[in-house]
Amino acid sequence: MSQRFSRRAFVGAATATLVSPAILRAAEPIKIRCSLDTAPSHPRNVAMVDYFEKLGKASNGEIQGEVFHSGQLFADLNVSKALLQGQVEMAAPGAWTLTGLVPDCDMVQLPYFYGVPTEITHKATDGKPGQRINQELEAKLKSQVLGPWIDLGFQNWYSTKTPLDKFSALKGLKIRSPGGSAISWRIKFAGGIANTTAWPNVPLALSQGTFDAFVSTDESCNSAKLWEAGVKHCYADHQFMSQYVPMMSRIFTAKLTPAQTKMMLDLWQANIADYRKGSATSQANARGILEKNGVKFHDPSAEESAATRKAMMADIQTLIKDAKLSPEVVSLVKDAVG
Repeated sequence: MSQRFSRRAFVGAATATLVSPAILRAAEPIKIRCSLDTAPSHPRNVAMVDYFEKLGKASNGEIQGEVFHSGQLFADLNVSKALLQGQVEMAAPGAWTLTGLVPDCDMVQLPYFYGVPTEITHKATDGKPGQRINQELEAKLKSQVLGPWIDLGFQNWYSTKTPLDKFSALKGLKIRSPGGSAISWRIKFAGGIANTTAWPNVPLALSQGTFDAFVSTDESCNSAKLWEAGVKHCYADHQFMSQYVPMMSRIFTAKLTPAQTKMMLDLWQANIADYRKGSATSQANARGILEKNGVKFHDPSAEESAATRKAMMADIQTLIKDAKLSPEVVSLVKDAVG
């Protein structure tokens, strides 16, 4: 009797030993690494950190995310390749950095969006034009778009030495572009010389005089403290509303149940309005900080903006050709913005 008991005990112990690693593995959370190349105080970073905190609670700890700030993993200009290869689970690159893969991402560079309210951009990116682009990105990058794009803010011109009190002041300047054929077109339209430099390298490049001016937003300048690199002027023409496209690698989403995927998408949808409000507040606060640190702003009048927009419209076919925008997306934009 005692021998039989002993064997049972041994078999039971052996079974427990074999089972417990599987149980432990099942209990381990699904982890997400999100690569961003902006500083922790940047509104995109703040939004993603908040989203992951909410996701951890909503999933009861089953899904845990971590944001890698300031280009620790990848710069936006090359994070799409990392997303495709599964080297990172999530990213939210600027739409302008994705134009090499999907040229239609440059649709917001069309003159229809120059110097107009944010709501006009949302009509396009949240509507049929944006849906078309999401489908193209998902196919090219084997990814899934999380939901509506994150607002960064209006893009303006900034310079170190040259006062920017009129659009024509940009003529002849070496101007850094964040990427994309359409921004290069606008720089050429202004009479400038385009230079593409990854964002993490901008402060050093500015201080070394690699370029004279650049295209960016108030908050991006603020979070990088670019007044310390010599920025002194801004022509705040709101040339377009820049946005980030939040995407998840399909390699990652394959690990999720349908219910978990739905939860992530629903959670993003429920919070995107707050993230966009946060970006707008952040941009307004950033301008105040830049002004306190000596940056002089010129806000073009409605007449100035209208005149520049009209001149751009006269050259819109060059923009469409250079940016390789599809006739379909241009038509969808016209319908969306009226």
